[in-house]
Amino acid sequence: MVMEILKDNPYAIFLRSLRDLESFKDIRVCIATNTKLDQRVYNTPTSNEVAAIWIEGNNSNVPFEREIVIHEHSGQRHYVKHYYGCYDPLQYPLLFPKGESGWHQNIMKIDCSISKQNNNSSQFRFSSVHELLQQEQTGVTMPKQSHVSCREYYCYKLQIRESESSVFLLAGRLLQQFVVDMYIKLETTRLDYFRNKQSEIRAEVYQGIVDSLTTGETRGDQVGQRVILPASFIGGPRDMRRRYMDAMALVQRFGKPDIFITMTCNPDWKEIKDELLMGQVAQDRPDLTSRVFRSKLEDLKDQLFKKNVFGRVGAHVYVIEFQKRGLPHAHILVILKEDCKILTPDQFNKYISAEILDVSTHPRLHEMVVKHMMHAHGQPLHG
Repeated sequence: MVMEILKDNPYAIFLRSLRDLESFKDIRVCIATNTKLDQRVYNTPTSNEVAAIWIEGNNSNVPFEREIVIHEHSGQRHYVKHYYGCYDPLQYPLLFPKGESGWHQNIMKIDCSISKQNNNSSQFRFSSVHELLQQEQTGVTMPKQSHVSCREYYCYKLQIRESESSVFLLAGRLLQQFVVDMYIKLETTRLDYFRNKQSEIRAEVYQGIVDSLTTGETRGDQVGQRVILPASFIGGPRDMRRRYMDAMALVQRFGKPDIFITMTCNPDWKEIKDELLMGQVAQDRPDLTSRVFRSKLEDLKDQLFKKNVFGRVGAHVYVIEFQKRGLPHAHILVILKEDCKILTPDQFNKYISAEILDVSTHPRLHEMVVKHMMHAHGQPLHG
C-alpha cells in the first residue's frame, strides 16, 4: 500500500533502487556545493570541532532553563541547575571519574583566612541529597572578592601543569564540548545578573529613549519586558557600537590607517607541538592554541607599538576572530604618525613584497611564502 501510494514520488524510485541492490558497499552520497555562493562563507568547516547554537526564550513568564532532571526510585524528581556543583559530574562523568564537585557559588579563594574557612566548613556537610540541593539552590551571600568566580574556576581547571596530568586535556572532542558548555554557563550567569540587576544599572533611564524611537508596540517581538545590557557586557550591542565609534573617532583624529596586518595561528608552531601529548593534534587542544596565539600576538604588538618596526604609531585597533578550522587570527589596523607615513613607492617596497622570492638567493623566505601564503600546496608559478 505504501509503495502504491509513493509510486509517482521521486523517493519511490530511490527506494526501489535500494531494494534491487544486493549490497550497499558501492553506494556513495555526495553533497554538491552551489558555485554561485561565496564558498568562503558557505563551505563546510575543515576542522573537527564542536559548536553550539544557544537560544533563550523571550517570554519572562516561561523562563528558559538548562538543567538535569534526576528521577529517584520513589518517583521523586530533582532538578539540578547549571550553577549547581553536581551539574558537571552528572553531565560529564568521564571528566569527573571520582564524582568530585564542579563549580558552585561557595568555593572560597585560597587567600582567605584559615579561621574564616573553618567557620564556613560546617555548611558544606550534608546528610542527604535534599540538603545538598537546597544549599546550592539558596547559596550563601559572600563578598565577591572572597569566592571563586565561574570564569576563574574553569581557567584553573584548564591550566597546563607539569606536576599532574589533567584528564580534561586528554578528552579530545569531549574537551571541546565541555569548554563550549561551560562558556554557555558563564555567559548565562552574566546575563542572569544583568536581568536581575536592571534597577542598579538604571534601565528605566533608557525607556524614554526607546519610547521616542519606536512607533508603538505593533510587532510581536516588541511586546514584553526589554532587558538592557550595559556596555560592560562584552559582545552586547552597546559594547560593539562603542568599539565601532571609538575606531571611527581614531580615524577622524589621526587619519586613515596606513598598514593592515593579518596574523593567523599556525598549528605547526614549535610552542604548540612541544606541548601536545601523545596522539594529540592541534585541534584537540583549543586551550593550547589560544594561549600560544595570544603570546605571539603580544610579542607582535610589542614589535609594532614599542619597538616601532614600521615607525612611530599614532593609533591602532585590532580584532581577534576564529576561523572555520578552529584557529584564531587577528586583524590589526595601524595609523602611523605624520613623519612616519608610507608615501613613496620605495617606502612601500621596503615593507611589502608581492612576489615569490628566488629559492637560490632567499631559500628561507621562499619556503615561508610557498608554505604559508599559497593555497592548495601547489607548485609556485614561475614567469
